[in-house]
Amino acid sequence: MANNQDDLPRTPILAIRNLKVRLPGGGDRRYAVDDISLTVHAREIVCIVGESGSGKSVTSSAVMGLLPKGILTLESGQILLAGRDVTHAGLDELQKLRGNRMAMIFQEPMTALNPLMRVGDQIAEVFEFHGKALSRDAVADRVLALLTDVRLPSPETLRHAHPHQLSGGQRQRVMIAMALAMEPGLIIADEPTTALDVTSQAQVLRLLNELRGRHDNGVLFITHDFDVVAEIADRVVVMQSGRIVEQGTAAEVLEHPRHPYTQRLLAARPRGDFRAVARPPAAAPVLEVRDLTLRFETKSIFKSKRRSVDALGGVSLKLERGETLGIVGESGSGKTTLGRCLARFATPTSGAILLDNQPISALRAGDARSYCKRVQMVFQDPFRSFNPRRTVGRTLAEGPMNFGADRRQVHARMLELLDLVSMDPSALDRFPHEFSGGQRQRLSIARALMMEPEILIADEAVSALDVSVQAQILDLFESIRERLGVSMIFITHDLRVAARLCHRIAVMQRGKVVEIGTARDVFLRPSTQYTRELIASIPGESAAGQATLRELM
Repeated sequence: MANNQDDLPRTPILAIRNLKVRLPGGGDRRYAVDDISLTVHAREIVCIVGESGSGKSVTSSAVMGLLPKGILTLESGQILLAGRDVTHAGLDELQKLRGNRMAMIFQEPMTALNPLMRVGDQIAEVFEFHGKALSRDAVADRVLALLTDVRLPSPETLRHAHPHQLSGGQRQRVMIAMALAMEPGLIIADEPTTALDVTSQAQVLRLLNELRGRHDNGVLFITHDFDVVAEIADRVVVMQSGRIVEQGTAAEVLEHPRHPYTQRLLAARPRGDFRAVARPPAAAPVLEVRDLTLRFETKSIFKSKRRSVDALGGVSLKLERGETLGIVGESGSGKTTLGRCLARFATPTSGAILLDNQPISALRAGDARSYCKRVQMVFQDPFRSFNPRRTVGRTLAEGPMNFGADRRQVHARMLELLDLVSMDPSALDRFPHEFSGGQRQRLSIARALMMEPEILIADEAVSALDVSVQAQILDLFESIRERLGVSMIFITHDLRVAARLCHRIAVMQRGKVVEIGTARDVFLRPSTQYTRELIASIPGESAAGQATLRELM
């Protein structure tokens, strides 16, 4: 990935020297960032990689001058921007530097963009904020050029769209266009592809790689995903507990990791190892979907402006007892909509869902309530699905108590499940914000299991987690399936994760199932061009990943 930099200045775009950022309080760990040093040169992509809490995002916030006051304190060290010391720059100076000399691309563009403004106006606002002496027509031309530069389709039309009208990948491209507006020397990208499906992720990574060559930017790329590192990095910095434990070229760190922590992170990557190669025989499916459709219609007083979209367009599939069925596809493919229909959070327009060969649409009130007990869902973001004002114990107990369970039995069940998900009983008296993301996901799984379900629907349940935590949660799902005999529908945009856990995989595109088969067949011998494109978009699969696939075949 390294670029020829012989014709570029040798002064780094960014130099961090012995930086220390102090944590509040008097705990065992005193520093969020502890004496780190690194550089980023023009046309270079330096990836900082590590788990949550490693200090990688704190490092980027320190560079941008965005450390939360009263919580984190920049104690010592230097931050040099193209040789200029900005360590203790004041607010006015920082506001001039942000966007102008350095810019940031955030993980979730929907929260960074103004939902009420057209995207073209938001890019134009960057020029206005920095006092760029351009006429209105010149600004409009520059906005159009930026949208074209980041390879957005139909930029002349798209500039008038609002953020909610764009896909996740398109919104991220708008954020990149805003970052490039003032042609800054340094771009900081903080987990910019984590929330994207694999094809959008691949497009954004290719774009960043192209742009640094055209604009001479240096890029500091924050990620927890070593497969992304393999795709884009020139050099890699590995952080653990606020310290740099290893750094070097991408080839050195990925192929010959020296530190045990780096080795452990690399080993935790999902590789499509097809552990779920057998399943119990089933006389009949526990759950069946027949020709399911769900149509959304936009409302308007004008008949000509009403539009309908088929979120599901005739989906049929079966889930056997003890089986894990993966549902994969890009954003907008209909996989989450299908999961919501199966959990009765959405009502299909037509078709049938059968539980033990009985259509759920024909269930009487009491049986319908029983269905909700038998089919439980685990969501992507457990923090949003927990009541922040209730202890974990109250949340776990709520479902069974609503179904008339005895309090002592509920308490015993909670202790049993906390042990199953490797959580301490003291968790019952704590609140959701007191846990890490991985711990909250374990508790979310425990809450679903409190209802003793026959079917568990997991919707992107590991996509926001570090690779090591992700591996632990996948192991947990596997253990639950084996110990409790639960059947699972596992919704994900990551084929490697699906191949690691699932017996069979259904690939969805535009509301339809375009391919279904064993995990091994779908991953190694895909029958449709769409599935082949999904696999080709997996970061890191261009080189080492393809070698792994050949070994597995």
